[in-house]
Amino acid sequence: MISCTICTIGDELLIGQVIDTNSSVIAKAINQIGISVALLHSVGDNREDIHAAIDHSLQKSDLLILTGGLGPTKDDITKNTLARYTGSTSFYRSSAQEAHIIAICAKRGNNLLEINRVQADVPDTCSVLENKLGTAPGMWFTYKEKVIISLPGVPFEMEGLLPQVLQRIKTHFGASLSPITHKTLSTIGIPESVLALKIADWENSLPKTLHLAYLPNPRTGVRLRLSDYESKNGEQLIENAFSQLRQILGNAIYSYDNETLEEVIAKLLLEKKYTLSTAESCTGGKIGSIFTSLEGASNYYHGGIIAYHNNIKEKILNVPRQLIDTYGAVSQQCVEAMAMGAQQLFHTDWVIATSGIAGPSGGTKEKPVGTLWIAIASPKTVYSKHFIFSNDRLRNIDRFSVTALNELRIHLLQISNNE
Repeated sequence: MISCTICTIGDELLIGQVIDTNSSVIAKAINQIGISVALLHSVGDNREDIHAAIDHSLQKSDLLILTGGLGPTKDDITKNTLARYTGSTSFYRSSAQEAHIIAICAKRGNNLLEINRVQADVPDTCSVLENKLGTAPGMWFTYKEKVIISLPGVPFEMEGLLPQVLQRIKTHFGASLSPITHKTLSTIGIPESVLALKIADWENSLPKTLHLAYLPNPRTGVRLRLSDYESKNGEQLIENAFSQLRQILGNAIYSYDNETLEEVIAKLLLEKKYTLSTAESCTGGKIGSIFTSLEGASNYYHGGIIAYHNNIKEKILNVPRQLIDTYGAVSQQCVEAMAMGAQQLFHTDWVIATSGIAGPSGGTKEKPVGTLWIAIASPKTVYSKHFIFSNDRLRNIDRFSVTALNELRIHLLQISNNE
């Protein structure tokens, strides 16, 4: 299998001033054409470090893709370092890239300087990858049966060059490229450690060519990715494995296509032409914000109330004061009343209501920080459920919101299955 190292260059990456997005874009793209990534690393604007990175990368991989360090300023030293590394004896000017430089400067209203023209000069050991979106060209080196590709560090310029880079890689390596298949399913409501125990027998029985990765995230649950780097029928092997997993996990699986939880819920609501509203206390409008971030949310989401103060619960959602005084705002009785109040206020089929203690203060022995009550009002009844999470405020708000979304998804599926 052809392997690749991706190296990003720039002091700005090492001090955290700029986030490296190039590596992830490149890695995803070359995986799709059958090349595995052996190593990702970043180095600063230093000749010796860049030289060492090139040397190390070519020992590990058949292909090295560099981004950054190309440009008109003194810290853009990748080109000269590559020239020396590959034994270049002279530079030549790419007339095609020079034409792009002239056009770009004219379009921007900038004076064309010699420092701009010099960017079209490249080592005689490389061929030019024309950069139509910027002034610095990409470069392709074939060196001792290895390939080195140098691309601009500006993300949109790098991405503009990727199609021609990928096509040339496929032409160069040809039959040596192997099929690589990745498929991911998303689960919710089962902690990673519990999930690992639950599917241990399934994991142990996977075909040897399949590799499983756990990808936990408080916002998305635990994603399970299966990868096949060897088989021509990898896609079928993965589908068979996921089919077995469905029997084990059931509704804990919410997506096979990298859809978000809210996207899955939106589809369920739209299919049945249901409407939704929210009544939020401890989540502070986050659930409503999650839905309204989706295009077309107005087709099912009518609105929400952030009933953070008890007066709002009482005056807007018609939660009886006596109920709050007797059971407290964080209670089954209160959250169910909030859900029914929002259902009447917004005239929606479904409601998510939340009330809890996000922390870090406000907890009691009976209701510690992390306590959450969720109510789901359906067209026929109201469901409620109690949870206890940790004592980190922001993480709790995320978890409260995701848990509430999942409760809605589960009840929507139950209603659909019973119809």
